[in-house]
Amino acid sequence: MQTPLQIAFNGMDRSEAVRELIEEKVAWLERFHDRITGCRVVIEAPHRHHRRGNQYQVRIDLTVPGGEVVVNREPSQRTAFKDLGVAIQHAFEAARRQLEEHIRRLRKEVKSHEPAPRARVSSLFPEEGYGFLTTADGREVYFHQNAVLGDFAQLQVGAEVTFIEEAGDKGPQASTIHPVGRHNHL
Repeated sequence: MQTPLQIAFNGMDRSEAVRELIEEKVAWLERFHDRITGCRVVIEAPHRHHRRGNQYQVRIDLTVPGGEVVVNREPSQRTAFKDLGVAIQHAFEAARRQLEEHIRRLRKEVKSHEPAPRARVSSLFPEEGYGFLTTADGREVYFHQNAVLGDFAQLQVGAEVTFIEEAGDKGPQASTIHPVGRHNHL
């Protein structure tokens, strides 16, 4: 790291054991991403409940090239962090997941969903339960009535559809055919 690790304790006494645990966890994070430039960890014991005990809150602010990763683990009814070690563990696991997601975004590895290709129904054989689509590049693709989302009987020659192309026994075949409204054009 370019800047020294910062650890703050709010509403509780400083603890060397907790400091060492946090330093260990930060080193663990640096194995996932060696370009962390700064880290600030705030440990807080905001609630002092006599019946439920202390519930710890852990906040981690990581500075990395291209942005920041912020984790704020507050106690909730489902995950009341009465054990400080558990609260720290959960926070650092969340930081690792967010750090990995940040790295994927930087590397442009995040999935982008391309729109389904479009085609026009070129021929229909309702008695036999199949038809053909003509794609934008002029290819003919077979489809079965079971591949149509909606009512096969409502399809008409010339109707625009989206589809997923698959390899069939006798060539390309369309599946997941979805009729497109009139306002969309090929």
